[in-house]
Amino acid sequence: MGPVTISRRFDFSASHRYYRDDWSEEENRRVFGLCALPNGHGHNYTLEVAVSGEPDPATGMVINLVDLKSAVEGVLVDFDHKHLNLDTPWFTDRQPTTENLAAVLWDRIADTLAGATLSRLRLYEADDLYVDYFGATA
Repeated sequence: MGPVTISRRFDFSASHRYYRDDWSEEENRRVFGLCALPNGHGHNYTLEVAVSGEPDPATGMVINLVDLKSAVEGVLVDFDHKHLNLDTPWFTDRQPTTENLAAVLWDRIADTLAGATLSRLRLYEADDLYVDYFGATA
């Protein structure tokens, strides 16, 4: 049959702030705009997780969707309804941009999947803004 890619969507909410301590308040506002507000702001994110592989001959599935859902939701619990800067360890030394969040999610989700290969993450910050991430390249 050949490889097949299957995708599933997940929703979660999180807040964040873009800010560099080594920059002035004015520079932070100039570069990051409203994202530099002192209390941050939040988003209702949508995450599309795409996995690829050969369908199992016995089940016809690349991955059991129950297993995929369980794996991703197990990762998202660390991000959902959290302030990314304050409540997670992944953004203490990097900006919690959509790009960086997608890379962090990739690493966490890829480690939880058995029998399928993570092929793409699409992370929507808004209806008209998303990031596609395909993993780190060698």
